Amino acid sequence: MKADLKGKWVFITGGSSGFGAAGAKAFAAEGAHVVIAARRTERLQQVADECTAAGAASAHYHALDVASTASVEACVSWLRNLTPRLDVLINNAGGAHGVDTVADGKDADWEAMVQSNFIGVLRVTRAALPLMTGQPGSLILNVGSIAGHVAYEGGAAYCGVKAAALQVTRALRLELCTVGVRVCTLDPGLAETEFALVRFKGDSVKAAKVYEGIQALTAEDIADTMVWMASRPPHVCIDEVLMKCTAQAAVHKIHRVIAK
Repeated sequence: MKADLKGKWVFITGGSSGFGAAGAKAFAAEGAHVVIAARRTERLQQVADECTAAGAASAHYHALDVASTASVEACVSWLRNLTPRLDVLINNAGGAHGVDTVADGKDADWEAMVQSNFIGVLRVTRAALPLMTGQPGSLILNVGSIAGHVAYEGGAAYCGVKAAALQVTRALRLELCTVGVRVCTLDPGLAETEFALVRFKGDSVKAAKVYEGIQALTAEDIADTMVWMASRPPHVCIDEVLMKCTAQAAVHKIHRVIAK
């Protein structure tokens, strides 16, 4: 059984690229009203246009920095003027910064990851909840990471904030149990987007090495799963999805086929 997403209101943070942009277009193809927000507003117009072309009931965008309470509140205030209800919230904004060990870590990188991956989820959810609690079957989908389940060298801060975000999801599910709001997490492994390029601070050679010799997950793979989770009937909550490409058995076990 599948719930109809046509005419539903879907709000996606980090919607300018990667999982967020692909997710927006996937929900648009289902006939949803799509609302995307991100810091890089120059990209949002293009994604919104692509959503319209894909069949969205409507497509809207707004500037959003999840590291700023004022920015979050301004964006959600604007959202309330668009719609009195929100059916799907996807907390997707985030990312990794650097691969330093704890001994070599930089405060700016740590703080950026805490703000975007952890506190940002709390901020956006707090602001958006009044639009959702009157909608039994509405869905909060937090995009996490395999890093929230398994630690690795050079990932202490990123693994830490993704583990923290996973616990936010679990606590929120308990808190919202009585109002019918579903709370889920989708935790990808290796997925080829701009993620590695951002992590390596624009070094495209290092970023390419991450995906060398494997068929990694794509943004579209993640988007398909987002839609599947959101389209379950209201009494079904897909609590946690840990999603990896076939070549990745674990964080430390990856089968690479390198041409000689």
